[in-house]
Amino acid sequence: MSCFPRRPRFVTALFLLVLLTGFEVAPALAGLAPSRISGTTAIASQRDADLVMAQRALEHKIVAQKLRDYGISPQEAQLKLASLSDAELHQLATASAGLPSGGDGLGALVTVLIIILLVIVILKLLNKDISIK
Repeated sequence: MSCFPRRPRFVTALFLLVLLTGFEVAPALAGLAPSRISGTTAIASQRDADLVMAQRALEHKIVAQKLRDYGISPQEAQLKLASLSDAELHQLATASAGLPSGGDGLGALVTVLIIILLVIVILKLLNKDISIK
């Protein structure tokens, strides 16, 4: 303790004492946040929910490409979708629930490449040799 002059030690200790005391006596305010409706939804029935699921499936890249390969335009697919019965629409919606949620794997590839680069940089910083045989 003798390496620090007496005056800066006293000022630092006094500052910390005032700061920590201020934290102790400051009132803590807490409460519940009021709930509110975040927005209105257009899904009023099971058919509407199934219709939304089927439309999202039609927007998927792979499904849209397959429909184009069979010669069906997106407008024709939407018209056919609207004319399906409730049971057929529900069956289509449950079948489309297994589709991947999106992406073509590019994000996963970029992540793997970044991890590999980080490992290489860390090994170089540690002066380790990297040799691929």
